[in-house]
Amino acid sequence: MKSIDVIGIGNALVDQEFEVSEAFLQRHGIEKGVMTLIDEADQDKLIAELSQNGELKKQCGGGSAANSLVAFAQFGGSAFYCCKVANDEPGAFYQHDLETVGIRTNLEQQDNHGKTGRCLVMVTPDAERTMRTFLGITADLSQQELDEQAIAQAQYLYIEGYLITSPIAREAIKRAKAVAREHGTKIVMTCSDPAMVKYFQDGIDEILDGGVDVMFCNREEAEHLTGETDPQKALPKLLEKANTVAITLGREGALLSDGDRQVHIPGVRVKAIDTNGAGDMFAGAMLYGLTRGMSLADAGTLASHAAAELVTEFGARLSKERQQALLSRLFNETVA
Repeated sequence: MKSIDVIGIGNALVDQEFEVSEAFLQRHGIEKGVMTLIDEADQDKLIAELSQNGELKKQCGGGSAANSLVAFAQFGGSAFYCCKVANDEPGAFYQHDLETVGIRTNLEQQDNHGKTGRCLVMVTPDAERTMRTFLGITADLSQQELDEQAIAQAQYLYIEGYLITSPIAREAIKRAKAVAREHGTKIVMTCSDPAMVKYFQDGIDEILDGGVDVMFCNREEAEHLTGETDPQKALPKLLEKANTVAITLGREGALLSDGDRQVHIPGVRVKAIDTNGAGDMFAGAMLYGLTRGMSLADAGTLASHAAAELVTEFGARLSKERQQALLSRLFNETVA
């Protein structure tokens, strides 16, 4: 019997979130709405500019897969995270942040020199988020950071699309997939960002090689993957790569299919102030539903409502109390 619900592999980043204007992005030549990798010097320069022109709204542990696992754990699932941090203050902060919500990690076995990665999240008045990321030591995530025993013990292996920018991380993904298939662990992939699909198609193809059990993507990522602007037309092409597909559509909700049935999940009307982490929350909540035997429609409904709750405040994570209240409101369930 599997002892872990979901094990994730992804970047370990400390997120710093700022409110900025459209003019700030234009003045600095920053492409809106995407994640771009930068070096440490460029990030330090940008931090100085942000400190003068914007207000730091939130700092917390981050990384796409980590955000999903935090959501999953706070709903009541058991999770394990394979990642890499340095033995610096941000690294200690990051480890404590995960352990506080009950996520097991491989970090106690690490003693890495270097710098823990950091992501600057710039949020414009339309709630869109633009990210500049210095990966730091997480850029060197490799097979050494995998816990193969934990992968074998998990129901699902969750792979973060951002990892495809690193050749050694792609090798780690290949190894993790091989272990998962050997032990009957289902494989889940999230595209993470349109830029990953647009500029690193070969890496995405490597993750999808041999197919996956579940795929998460948004409308733009689906278009890059299939060439179809209509999600309804993109869906059957994506189902050639995954047994279950979830295409998030922003305020229009989501389109889901497991090949046998297709479900449109209506959007939840809220006043969005920050979309950072909405896709991560959707994936974590839907995975919780799937591991608890919910129907595709119910799992998607939970995911849609959770993502809608998230965008009404700053940051990529909700409190456990808000997640508990949501679960109780929708399904009369509570987290122990």
